[in-house]
Amino acid sequence: MNPHEVVIYPMMTERSIYMIENENKLVFIVNHNASKQDISKAIETLYGVEVESVNTLITRKTEKKAFVKLKEAYDASDLAIRLGLL
Repeated sequence: MNPHEVVIYPMMTERSIYMIENENKLVFIVNHNASKQDISKAIETLYGVEVESVNTLITRKTEKKAFVKLKEAYDASDLAIRLGLL
């Protein structure tokens, strides 16, 4: 799967800001058919970071939300600033 097809957009809520600052995690809305491995590879390719883990859930609006934890060497707040979230 093409990385641009996997990641639809980054999610910006109060909870996601808390996760960026305290848990080194980012939240994305992703393609419904993307696996955790697809999401991990897409984030690493698009943003030049290393992913430690990916958790997903399906929202009530039938969107797939991915919680992406970055490795210690990378800072989620720096990536959020590059994406224009902070």
